[in-house]
Amino acid sequence: MPNLDRRGVLVGAGAGLFASSAVAKALSIDADVRHGSLQDVQHVVILMQENRSFDHYFGSLAGVRGFGDRFPIPSALGPARQTVWTQTRTHASGEPAAIAPFHLDTVQNFPLMAALGTPHTWPDAQAAWDEGRMSRWPDAKTVRAMGHYRGEDLPFQFALAEAFTLCDAYHCSMQTGTNTNRLFLWTGTNDPSGQHGGPAIGNSHDRLPKDGGAAEGYTWTAYVERLQAAGVSWRIYEDMADNFTDNPLAGFRRFRDAHDAGPAGPDHDLIARGMSTQKLDRLKQDVLDGTLPQVSYIVSHAAASEHPVASTPAQGADYTAQVLDALTSNPKVWSRTVLLVMFDENDGFFDHAPPPSPPSRDPEAPSGWAGASTVSTAGEYHLVPSVADAASEKPELIGRPYGLGPRVPMYVISPWSRGGWVNSQVFDHTSVIRLLEQRFGVHEPNISAWRRAVCGDLTTAFDFRRPNAALTWAGLPPTAERSARAAALKTRPPATPPAEPGMPTQAFGPRRSRALPYDLDVGAEVSDTQVRLTFVNTGDAGAVLHVYDRLQRQKTPRRYTVGASSRLEGIWSASADEPYDLWILGPNGFHRHFAGRTSNAALRASLKVEPGRRSIAITVANPGGVARRVEAHPMAYDKSLAAKVFTLAPGQSATRRWSLDGSFGWYDLRLSDPADGAYLRRFAGRVETGRDSVSDPAMGGPALRTHLV
Repeated sequence: MPNLDRRGVLVGAGAGLFASSAVAKALSIDADVRHGSLQDVQHVVILMQENRSFDHYFGSLAGVRGFGDRFPIPSALGPARQTVWTQTRTHASGEPAAIAPFHLDTVQNFPLMAALGTPHTWPDAQAAWDEGRMSRWPDAKTVRAMGHYRGEDLPFQFALAEAFTLCDAYHCSMQTGTNTNRLFLWTGTNDPSGQHGGPAIGNSHDRLPKDGGAAEGYTWTAYVERLQAAGVSWRIYEDMADNFTDNPLAGFRRFRDAHDAGPAGPDHDLIARGMSTQKLDRLKQDVLDGTLPQVSYIVSHAAASEHPVASTPAQGADYTAQVLDALTSNPKVWSRTVLLVMFDENDGFFDHAPPPSPPSRDPEAPSGWAGASTVSTAGEYHLVPSVADAASEKPELIGRPYGLGPRVPMYVISPWSRGGWVNSQVFDHTSVIRLLEQRFGVHEPNISAWRRAVCGDLTTAFDFRRPNAALTWAGLPPTAERSARAAALKTRPPATPPAEPGMPTQAFGPRRSRALPYDLDVGAEVSDTQVRLTFVNTGDAGAVLHVYDRLQRQKTPRRYTVGASSRLEGIWSASADEPYDLWILGPNGFHRHFAGRTSNAALRASLKVEPGRRSIAITVANPGGVARRVEAHPMAYDKSLAAKVFTLAPGQSATRRWSLDGSFGWYDLRLSDPADGAYLRRFAGRVETGRDSVSDPAMGGPALRTHLV
């Protein structure tokens, strides 16, 4: 168990990797506390960068769900105990070969800062995800997809994470590329019904028609239009001559018509705010003048975008530092400002976490679905072929879920989110709109019911009650020199994996972690003919629970969306005395594993969370006719969780309790029966008490090649 003194939790594995002058200045300015609530935020600034996945940037960072994740999903390929960390690529000869995430070491080879990107369209993104199997990423995205950076390669990015709040369950909104994901940030939807120029699955509308964009414009309403109608000030800061076609408003008919009409047109204010050149010097002047809008979007130029075709992480770091410098130039303004920095999509870079998604279709299932949902999934499936994006259409992808897509980095930078926190609530780009809804009261009807249930509104990333606690940080060289060095690179080298795959490593050490709104459980009842799982959600947020059948790994994994205060059941049919092995994953390391053989006399084990006592109680019942002995062994947190034994006569049950004070609310226990080698129950997760805690103290070290039971 690592030392969790205050500095250890604050700095963690990034000690010494702190802040450029921009970060240091942002850290030094206290929040202007007036209400002690979200109402203290007067300005929300949104910078969406390009094409990086979470593992690609932060898999090695201590205290986040990265390379040391103890619950990687089972692989659909390879040996029975292989996990998603070992991917399969197919050689030209047709022979499969293993590949794992590999380091893009810019210390030894700086040109890898400009390593090439990968394919990132609707078809190849769906192929990599593979309805949740996620085992053929290199074939869909090339071997370059498995390259990742470490802290020494990304000092500024790691400094931001150490100084403020990093979200490690923030997903792009859809399994596709740039413009569609930006539509979710700006409008909450991609028009799944196709009634307003969509559905958008590609980049057809990312520029004006005169610049090569599709002639037809989208006709649904953008969120900035709703802000304007409600009297909420907004602006997009960009260079119209070089915005890397990253302003999605260029695809909307109303904005196109206003652009064509010129200054005399009735909607010219939309163009002045949303499609005119206002660079970072204007942003800084607005901050100095105290005229920063309530909602601001920043669209970087190509060389600053962090996109692997046009930019580099070093150049993106320098641009972000310039944004911070502008926002902190007036401390009074920064004391009332939130800066959100996220990435539109993952390019094709690998991320190991299966994205929460509605259930996939499954013609073999009695219901026709691989899973179920208590929440409406309307608008979350690709049912209408796209006319404008016809080049991205494939008939076999009709009916696929749109998202969520892979995880991407999200920094929450503000006086209310200082201190090196991690937030592990599930978010996506629509979460940004929902934060604006909460602050400014402007509703966005385009966001689907399913996303509202599963994705949070980002308010858990802040501490509005006690934001001005003392902080400790160290120094970091500035960003300009590395940016200039990266900009001078003449070629973009391919990222070549080693001949023999090696498991990536993550630094040990927990991170301060925000309280989450989850309270989940899964129970199993086993008979001679079936295994019945019951999914229970007594928390305040919906959640997706992924179920992998480890004995039928090629089958589509089931996904169960369980809304707040709801429950679902799933049944796996079986023959008498048939083995079963069901592996379940939920948010923030929630895990259940049920294995054994079907039998009416199967031991029944259940776990009850006791948040008031920060403890858990496990009850085991013996319905059979012979005495049984069950052993409960800790799989982590050995100093605080002790092994316990259940000795049960026929028909008897017993309960054992474990205090979780010594493990900060985390638990991981495996139940086994020495007389029945097939029987296994595993319970892991964190008890939520409504109070902030730490990330999983046992996470870190090398990625697990196999699922340890």
